Amino acid sequence: MPPSILSLTISFLAVCSAWFSSAEARPHRRQGSSTSPDFLAAYTVPLSNGTDTLPSPAAGTCLKALTLGRGTQNYTCADSTANSVPVSIGAVATLFDTSPLLPFLPPMEGQEVLDILPSYLVSFPYAALENSSLPVKGHHFFNSAVVPIFDLTSTDVGLLVGSKIGDIAAPTGSTPGPNGVGPGAVDWLALCASDGSSGLANGYRVFTAGGKPPKTCEGQAPTIEVQYAAQYWFYG
Repeated sequence: MPPSILSLTISFLAVCSAWFSSAEARPHRRQGSSTSPDFLAAYTVPLSNGTDTLPSPAAGTCLKALTLGRGTQNYTCADSTANSVPVSIGAVATLFDTSPLLPFLPPMEGQEVLDILPSYLVSFPYAALENSSLPVKGHHFFNSAVVPIFDLTSTDVGLLVGSKIGDIAAPTGSTPGPNGVGPGAVDWLALCASDGSSGLANGYRVFTAGGKPPKTCEGQAPTIEVQYAAQYWFYG
């Protein structure tokens, strides 16, 4: 998918978002719930990389949000020699809403589209995404205790203070970074809710692109920001 096609996809998502928010779109939402549209029930988070498997969502939960994250994985280096390795200090990402697109596609086709998008989003200028009309579902960051936070409260989905319960390698062939160049794709993750969470029980990071640090700190700055994109699924 060349950048021009991705730009069209972003424009289409924005148009769908405007339509989906209109009065005509209301029937697509589950009665009694403003956060779990009917079409999300047709989607299930991918848990296997082909070899290993992440834990399933908690019993009794349902998919509350399906997003595309775009941002940076962040690391520090004690020095700039080959004797040091980058240490993770968290990540920052914007979580873009995929729900405007999904009602227009059969679930199988929708999943196929979602699965390839991170590979192209990681090459798309972050500033252009931030300044686009692509709908934002929430934000991902780490607190001062280096605990992952997913804040979707502005869209009435919830807040996930994550605790890792599963970690598997990204599948072979995953996009290693922007324009297909980089140290590799970060792992797929499963998270459960910890103290401070509300409305959400589990979060998943899958179909990752980019985000891995260099193998050593040789020639690196004290802080390293590595571009990445991924699907983020939220259950509650």
